[in-house]
Amino acid sequence: MKLTGAEIVIECLKEQGVDTVFGYPGGAILNVYDALYQHQNEIRHILTSHEQGAAHAADGYARATGKVGVCFATSGPGATNLVTGIATAYMDSIPVVAITCNVGVSLLGKDSFQEIDIAGITMPITKHNYIVKDVNQLADTIRRAFGIARRGRPGPVLIDIPKDVTANMAEYEPKKIVQPRRRECVDEVELQAAADMIQEAKKPYIFVGGGAVLSDAAEELLEFAKKVDAPVADSLMGKGAFPGTDPYYTGMLGMHGTKTSNHGVSECDLLIVVGARFSDRVTGNAKKFASKAKILQIDIDPAEMNKNVIITQGVTGDIKVVLSKLNEMLTQQDHSEWIRQIEEYKVKYPLTYHPDVLSGPFVVEEIYRQTKGEAIIVTEVGQNQMWAAQYYKYPKPRTLLTSGGLGTMGYGLGASIGAKCARPDKCVVNIAGDGCFRMNMNEIATAVRSQIPVIEVILNNHVLGMVRQWQDLFYEKRYSATVLNDQVDFVKLAEAMGAKAFRASTREEFVQIFEKARGLNEPVLIDCQIDCDEKVWPMVAPGAAIDQVFDEGDLVEK
Repeated sequence: MKLTGAEIVIECLKEQGVDTVFGYPGGAILNVYDALYQHQNEIRHILTSHEQGAAHAADGYARATGKVGVCFATSGPGATNLVTGIATAYMDSIPVVAITCNVGVSLLGKDSFQEIDIAGITMPITKHNYIVKDVNQLADTIRRAFGIARRGRPGPVLIDIPKDVTANMAEYEPKKIVQPRRRECVDEVELQAAADMIQEAKKPYIFVGGGAVLSDAAEELLEFAKKVDAPVADSLMGKGAFPGTDPYYTGMLGMHGTKTSNHGVSECDLLIVVGARFSDRVTGNAKKFASKAKILQIDIDPAEMNKNVIITQGVTGDIKVVLSKLNEMLTQQDHSEWIRQIEEYKVKYPLTYHPDVLSGPFVVEEIYRQTKGEAIIVTEVGQNQMWAAQYYKYPKPRTLLTSGGLGTMGYGLGASIGAKCARPDKCVVNIAGDGCFRMNMNEIATAVRSQIPVIEVILNNHVLGMVRQWQDLFYEKRYSATVLNDQVDFVKLAEAMGAKAFRASTREEFVQIFEKARGLNEPVLIDCQIDCDEKVWPMVAPGAAIDQVFDEGDLVEK
């Protein structure tokens, strides 16, 4: 059948099983929006307040489901407003397809009104991108883009379509999309070497990253940890891949990791790294990281091997497949003495916070208590993010959505909207700092307009908390440009956008307000007034080894 390019876009989205698109219209993309109008009962469009919100919403949708998230933007500033969201997805390997439209083919390269080379701009932050100048190539390009986004190590793909291509006609033939199969092929020599290392180890430790979440390898990972009889730490992106409620779990590793994980990894003789890329926030001083251990790394991307830390052995492959094969090869291990030592560390080095006052850790623990660990938690970046990682026990993957690699302030509210669209059955809570909330707070209007019942919890300390924490510890309390003590009233602001809003100043108030918010089934904002000197503990100083982790008690003693 003959269709316009715009109609082909919509038909291809339907082929891919897309049910929700996040975006903002404009002149260059009008034809696509006109075609979407005819299919509004098949594809839901969420009109965000800003294109960055659309990109983050598509990202949140993808993280919550494992499907490809989709966002639309028009040419020029519309397209450039997607850039931060695309970069966020790229750094965390999230499958997103961003569809932008540009000026007509004959106007490209002439500095036309709202023209921008968005493909050139996004080249370093996409897995691949396309400019489609021929309508006859449009359908196949869209299909390839979705395949690239989800295949192997996932990532964002951008498709830029000139406006006249969306108006031109072409023959369209529907195709049944076959989901890509997992690559079952794993090098047998690498597998055997890995199995030998595991069976020779006396004090193994498992470190889990976001790749285990992306691979849907939670079941295989749990079996693997029990078989190896090893404690398990995770990265920020690895949360939920291994249950945070399991006795083998020791907490996050790295700059704000637990003392147990940091000391345990520093003392182990084999570190098994599952889908993690050795971020500087994890390793601290890379030359001193796990210096007593052999390192076995399992990852789908061979480029990650020996990139940040020199490893002993690597196994390249899909993590779900690799772990499944190793589980078949390994005999049951027994490291009871090592496990007992780690258990003693857990008792000796618990996470603690100030009692009796409303604080970030208390808020996160109360959210966990009321939701019984069944919520999808989204965060912004900074202290709110670290407290959410430390004090909420994630029993399943895809229940913590956060910007790990790029560290994007303003990510959470848009991502929570995307997550709630994807999982309407779940309570979705965005834990934010007041500095982050200011970045994209206009998306409260999006949640209200589209009746998306997310709960926005602001840990409001009237400062840029994490930056101020560094100024306090390492810059002799010179609080340069980190105090936000102005007259902005977040409760009135949210109410003005149509949301329900409450303020909590005590623990008792927050308990009651959050319970009420869960029952309202509409967008709610809770402004939690916390102390500006509340800090994230423990901590590793920049450039230090992770076993030099310290907390407030150590600082006072020193």
